[in-house]
Amino acid sequence: MGNEFNKNPANVQCQAVTINYLANHLTIPQNNYTFISEGNNLKSNYKLNFKKMALEITDANFEELVEKSDKPVLLDFWAEWCGPCRMVGPVVEELSKDYDGKAIVGKVDVDSNAAISAKFGIRNIPTILFFKGGQVVDKQVGAVQKSVLDAKLKALF
Repeated sequence: MGNEFNKNPANVQCQAVTINYLANHLTIPQNNYTFISEGNNLKSNYKLNFKKMALEITDANFEELVEKSDKPVLLDFWAEWCGPCRMVGPVVEELSKDYDGKAIVGKVDVDSNAAISAKFGIRNIPTILFFKGGQVVDKQVGAVQKSVLDAKLKALF
């Protein structure tokens, strides 16, 4: 048997998935889910609570989610190996929750999405771009406090 990820009424089958992977790679609506792991004739239940997370923006969905958005957009350009990016990441996640439904808050992995990074000349990370009407209207390079990013996002309303 593989692993099962259950949310009534739908079942989604997964193979060889770790809880850490689920917590870090799924962007799903906030809710409670049960993760059932079966293997070696043992069955373990884990209660997971997924919270609102920043959207993963890719070369494929950039136009739809950013350029065509009628809401202000904050985009965090980052990489997993970048120390300062890891400091900014939790702040971006908090802003995603704070602005849920009011603004688009997303993250672009520069290693996986070279086209977007090149389009905006991203040379240093973390770089955070602010969009309004599909156009860049502000930029922040380097790690900063939440209040700085919050003020820049509020200015777009």
